[in-house]
Amino acid sequence: MTEPIHLDNAAAMARLNAGLAARGLNQIPGGPVEDGPTPDEPGHPEYHRRQRADWALDRWNTAVPPRYRNATTTHPDVQAWADRVAEDPTTAGSILLTGTTGTGKTHEAYGAFRRIAEAGPRSYEIRAITAADMYGLLRPNGSARGAEEELRRLCRVPLLLLDDLGSAKATEWTEEITYRLINERYNACRPTAYTSNLPTDSRDEKGQRHGPDLITALGERIVSRLSQDTAVVAMTGPDRRRSVA
Repeated sequence: MTEPIHLDNAAAMARLNAGLAARGLNQIPGGPVEDGPTPDEPGHPEYHRRQRADWALDRWNTAVPPRYRNATTTHPDVQAWADRVAEDPTTAGSILLTGTTGTGKTHEAYGAFRRIAEAGPRSYEIRAITAADMYGLLRPNGSARGAEEELRRLCRVPLLLLDDLGSAKATEWTEEITYRLINERYNACRPTAYTSNLPTDSRDEKGQRHGPDLITALGERIVSRLSQDTAVVAMTGPDRRRSVA
């Protein structure tokens, strides 16, 4: 009786492929065969990321105005911030977009939050509001829930866009409301995107102030908290709304 020939895996695969080739059949690729789920099947990380992204974008579409539902961010610094938030919101910090009217601040901010949704976060809840509407909501009888409850909701929402910061007339009341909101979110490490027509500080090297800024509009203690963990992005250029018109 002929003794069996013992071959290692590589030799066995080579012998099998040679036989298949002689008969004009497709050869079997070498190496391990991937038998796990594909990106389109449950169990694959990419499949579940897409599922989460679809869910987050559904929440996005119910939370933002129609004009900004398809907003995209093109500024590299804003994109980088959005990616940090998607990876770990507790360490990403906040972002402040400054610039004159029509330079695309609001569009970029909405685009950042859409980019976060598209990344497929495990949780996604956003609130977008202008500073003027926030103050209106928090005035006595401004909300059926009550001012304190509305302020708590704004402080605790995981993602917040506060548009046109510093645009309202400064009073002790508006300063106190803004301080409470920013301080609470600062202490809780909750990411916030702010936009403002004002620079953070208009003073020159000699300390001379050249026009209004966020310090005069909001106060030193608020800007101090913003300065520690908030990336400032200056938007420049002409008024895009007028250019389109």
